[in-house]
Amino acid sequence: MSPRMLGPNNQLIKVTENKRTFLDCPFFGSPLPALRWFKNGQGSGLDGGQYRVYINGSLEIKRARKEDEGIRPTSVTWTKDDRPLYLGWRLKKDETSLTIPNVNEGDKGTYTCTVRSEIDQDSASAHLTVLEEASPNHSVSSALPAGRPDPPTDLDLSDPTARSVRLTWIPGNEHRSPVTEFHVQFEEDRWEPGKWQNLSIYPGDLNSVILQLAPFVRYQFRVIARNLVGLSEPSQPSPRYTTSGAPPDAIPRDLRGWGSKKDNMNITWEPLRDLERNGPHLHYCVWWRRKDSGEDWNNVTTYQSKHLVHPTGTYVPYEIKIQARNEFGHGPVSNVVIGYSGEDEPTDTPKNLQVSEVTNTTAVIHWTPVHMSSVQGEFKEYRLYYWRESSQLPGLAVSKEKKTRGFYTTVAEPSGLLADLVPYSNYKMFMVVANNHFESLPSNTVEFSTKEGVPGALRFFRINRRSLDTIHLEWDKPQEPNGVLIAYLLKYQTVNGSRLGHLHGETFLPNVTEFTLRLPNPTSRYNFMLAALTKLGTGVVYSEESPHFSNEAYINQVDIATQGWFIGLMCAIALIILILLIVCFIKRSRGGKYPVRDKKDLPLDSVDQKDPDGSFDYHSDEDNKPLQGSQTSLDANAKESDDSLVDYGEGGNGQFNEDGSFIGQYTVKKDKDETEGNESSEATSPVNAIYSLA
Repeated sequence: MSPRMLGPNNQLIKVTENKRTFLDCPFFGSPLPALRWFKNGQGSGLDGGQYRVYINGSLEIKRARKEDEGIRPTSVTWTKDDRPLYLGWRLKKDETSLTIPNVNEGDKGTYTCTVRSEIDQDSASAHLTVLEEASPNHSVSSALPAGRPDPPTDLDLSDPTARSVRLTWIPGNEHRSPVTEFHVQFEEDRWEPGKWQNLSIYPGDLNSVILQLAPFVRYQFRVIARNLVGLSEPSQPSPRYTTSGAPPDAIPRDLRGWGSKKDNMNITWEPLRDLERNGPHLHYCVWWRRKDSGEDWNNVTTYQSKHLVHPTGTYVPYEIKIQARNEFGHGPVSNVVIGYSGEDEPTDTPKNLQVSEVTNTTAVIHWTPVHMSSVQGEFKEYRLYYWRESSQLPGLAVSKEKKTRGFYTTVAEPSGLLADLVPYSNYKMFMVVANNHFESLPSNTVEFSTKEGVPGALRFFRINRRSLDTIHLEWDKPQEPNGVLIAYLLKYQTVNGSRLGHLHGETFLPNVTEFTLRLPNPTSRYNFMLAALTKLGTGVVYSEESPHFSNEAYINQVDIATQGWFIGLMCAIALIILILLIVCFIKRSRGGKYPVRDKKDLPLDSVDQKDPDGSFDYHSDEDNKPLQGSQTSLDANAKESDDSLVDYGEGGNGQFNEDGSFIGQYTVKKDKDETEGNESSEATSPVNAIYSLA
């Protein structure tokens, strides 16, 4: 590392003639530089005779004489744009010049050099303009993004003292973004080895700082640079630096005295942190005595962070103080704090507990206080226990859970307000006095009753759709009636966005818990509000809107059976069906006028056959059976006469026109007797009977 001068320049030193004098010149460098002294910048080095140069750079003048005087040199100062120029680590100056390496846009401006002597001064200025470098790669380099800085290098320690050291480093490449700050971290190998901790942050234009350190610590340091892009990697650690030991500087924190039992006192504190020890063998000296007693201090030395004082009186105040010590000496003594020994049960109890000014939810209470000495501890509060014994309404179950309310007061005639009571209820209560750990025996128990109030909320309110234009409402009485119910009040109105319709109302007796309502407009949304009433007024209102119905989809449907167009359509269809039935009936009647004269030799199927014109042949096997009581000859003739209309046509098949009549003339193929036989059988045939009915 190049040599550096650490001391101030151009000092004026006044000495007494013929006296021994030392001129200091602190410096450092690696390897150790050679230092030589000159007088007025001329002549050979001053060493020998009455001059002696020490290894630390100091010059000794054994006997100061008149000729040892030197001319105080002129001072040279630089300004930029009429402001003092801070050189930092980058800019360098000597007696005749200012050097600016790696010129950038921020360096442009007017620089002024001022030279001063004891009798005169002079100055000269120059304007610096920064031009872009004309090179083929300029566009490429200017387009490169800024990056994080490189880590600092060459960490060096100098100017050691008991609690400080100078740390110097060389900044790394900024990568087109100036360094804004340096983070200095430390690691020590005594208490938390290997753990790097933040020590301090310094501006980005510094590269040499004095670090304030703690005694009895083996330090090493590293530096991290930061620019607008981010943090650099940490530098390589510096050499180890050990500070000398010293007495503790810190006072143990959170000193307290408290009792865990009625006859002891625990003295506790927070031990010093590792970097506050300042030396080995850290221990504590603790003093205590009864407050305002004038007694001598009791004391103990301990390496722990607590001490038990035993025995003591019950809840006795003590004065306490503490001091940290180590091998190098004693630290400062703390201020005196007041601690107390343990508490015990109070020996007295509140008396004459009374109630006045009872409303439906509040009551004012009064009692006779206890003497503070009987509390046997820190007075915490007068604690009231109260609970709901029953309701004034027969058969209503209540919770008897105890509740508490604290009253902190030390007046001679204390009182308090007990709120949030349930109306129309019977209460009981008693009071105790309490310290931090114990309660006294209870006072007298007091009973009182709250007045009637307005009802609470209903247990439930359900709305069900029973039909298109009716709604069924069901509810249950309030969980807390808070009095005698006299009625239920129902109000409802239509809701259309933010517009509300006319408000309708219904009143019901207290034993009614359901109601069916016919809606004036089934397709509208409705808001229902229901509340119970006592003689004091309306209770909590339960509100529901019709979109909350479980069958809301049904509400939005239209009953098609009530629509006019549907009724007309059904009537038209019924009329068409009636006309078709009449036409079919007429066709069947016309087809039955023609008597069958003969039959075909082939038997007919038992199943009715359909003619081409759409009519049916109603002959079946039943036609061949004789009627009961008929003669045998008729049976034979009937068996042979299976009415085949084909035999009566001309040709192979009989043809019919559209109205069912024969196209050709009837042809008689049987003899007259057979014809007459057939005619006689036709008279008794069930088929003819059917035709005649038709």
